[in-house]
Amino acid sequence: MISGRLAVLATLVAAAFAGCFTFFVIQVAQVDTDQRLPATVSTLTRRTEPIAPDIGQHLAAEQHAAAAFERAAKTILKRLPDALAYAGADEPPITGHIPLPKRRPIPR
Repeated sequence: MISGRLAVLATLVAAAFAGCFTFFVIQVAQVDTDQRLPATVSTLTRRTEPIAPDIGQHLAAEQHAAAAFERAAKTILKRLPDALAYAGADEPPITGHIPLPKRRPIPR
């Protein structure tokens, strides 16, 4: 008879093997599909529709987001000494013996 621990271990090993096998099969399938060329390349070279006019707006939004990130980072770094003071960074670590509580007898 198979013990419960052995059955659980066998199930976990089988699941891990199936997961790895599936992962590698999907990776090979994606590599094969990424390397295929489209049927007609001429349609990709000719552009009939105009380029989107809001490309400049995306760049401006990214620049605003980067500036906001920089401001937030500077504010956090300015508060760093205060955070270290609250964390007790000036106190030395405890190096002595710390007594543990003693066991109580079992009440009968």
